[in-house]
Amino acid sequence: MAKINPLFSEELSKYGALDFNACYNCGNCTAVCSLSTAEDSFPREMVRLSVLGLENDIKSSLKPWLCYYCGECSTTCPQNADPGNLMMSLRRYLTASYDWTGLSKKSYTSKLWEIGLIGLISMAILFIFIFFHGEMTTELTNEGGVKLNTFAPWQIIEIIDWSVAGFLSIFLLSNVVNMYFKIVRSRKDIKIPLKLYFTEFYILIIHFITQWNFSKCDSERLPFKTKVKNGNYTYWLIHFLLMSSYIILFIMIVGFLEWFQTDSIHPWYYPQRILGYYSTIGLLIGIIYFSVLRFKNETEKSKKTHFTDWTFLILLFLTAITGILVHFFRVNGMPLPTYYTYVIHLMILFPMLIIEVPFSKWSHLAYRPFALYFSNIINAAKKINKI
Repeated sequence: MAKINPLFSEELSKYGALDFNACYNCGNCTAVCSLSTAEDSFPREMVRLSVLGLENDIKSSLKPWLCYYCGECSTTCPQNADPGNLMMSLRRYLTASYDWTGLSKKSYTSKLWEIGLIGLISMAILFIFIFFHGEMTTELTNEGGVKLNTFAPWQIIEIIDWSVAGFLSIFLLSNVVNMYFKIVRSRKDIKIPLKLYFTEFYILIIHFITQWNFSKCDSERLPFKTKVKNGNYTYWLIHFLLMSSYIILFIMIVGFLEWFQTDSIHPWYYPQRILGYYSTIGLLIGIIYFSVLRFKNETEKSKKTHFTDWTFLILLFLTAITGILVHFFRVNGMPLPTYYTYVIHLMILFPMLIIEVPFSKWSHLAYRPFALYFSNIINAAKKINKI
């Protein structure tokens, strides 16, 4: 017998869910959803499970991750139950349920914890630089730039980068494994052949790189004329631009710091600078676009913005701006502004990486493609088992 949690509505409200109990199970939300399929239909089922408090059924479901929140279900709901917002809240709830450390739950349900963790990590970075920084030389390079590596040698920063990358990988991947056991391994009704994990693996790669399902959402009216018949390609493009910019910077900082953090001033067309400009422009376009959505508050997906959504955008914006200033001060031979801004930049960057990637908003970029991968495996196994 399924276990009912009578306090589940109260628990979900901590993650942003508000109106779903108004649902009278008409099924209109599933009928209008462009991503709902016969094999994986939603959001009606998830609303019903939430109303009934069937917590374990929700934890073993992939369907909240298959929703890309276009807002059509909430727009057309006759009871204003806001199923789109519920699906978003369930994704936050599931992120917390996969996380064995408990930090995701603390971050999503408490502003004090969110701000406190950011402040704690920032202060740790500041402490490191106060006591362990290199020489703050005013001597410039032959090209007239600042010798940043005398103040923060890339070899030492790279060690910190790799340590943080290892930290992020351990926690995020362990949470994905937890997700796998809760959803795939918990299935007792089907036997999954080993070969399916290999034949369906391309789904994970494609959707991790592209997040293509964002383009399949039939979207309501968005700014900048983004409405496209049978899809929302502008929204996907901007999301892809933001994501790819972030990933490029992450790869250059973690894997190629000697090449990226150089004292040499290369011409504007040098690959290092082109990738840096692409990433900076991509971040700023994405931040401005998604901030405008939330400030205008005209679309369903922006009407009930969670405080962690703003935290993520603010940290990303400050990271981009301080990165731009470091580059400007460095290439124009301004030593002290370069050093101080570099420290501030890392005081913002590291909390964003450590909190957002494994425990909060950015983890969704991993859970969504894995959910599609697991869903394909399960559906393929059902056909083999003739279920």
